[in-house]
Amino acid sequence: MTENPDRPPEAGAPTATGGHTTTRTEPGGGDHRAPRTRRSFTAARRRTADVLATVVSVITTVVVLILAVHIVFVAFEANTANGIVDWFGDRATDLSWQFKDIFQPDDPKLETAVNYGLAALVYLAIGRLLTALTRRLN
Repeated sequence: MTENPDRPPEAGAPTATGGHTTTRTEPGGGDHRAPRTRRSFTAARRRTADVLATVVSVITTVVVLILAVHIVFVAFEANTANGIVDWFGDRATDLSWQFKDIFQPDDPKLETAVNYGLAALVYLAIGRLLTALTRRLN
């Protein structure tokens, strides 16, 4: 049996070096399956980071929208006896933490707009920062 010099020997096939058998490996000594495993791990990590970044972005957007809707309701003097207005007011108060009384101008509409708007900006900035950092995990 003659060997074709252009083709590497099959695994376990006799070679021209005296009948010894060889096992085919990738350059660098690794198994030919290793790059595929590495690629699938990288792809899974990328998908996980993308999902996590999307979740952070959606949560941030919802929080900012709740605060913004509350500001609009206060600015246009929405009926506080209405369940929707009350719900947004309660959620906005919970989400604004210590921001709700940082500035205390005489006008209550301005006070709500400035303080809850500041809370919304902080949420937006932190959310975008976390989203960018999470996407960099790729």
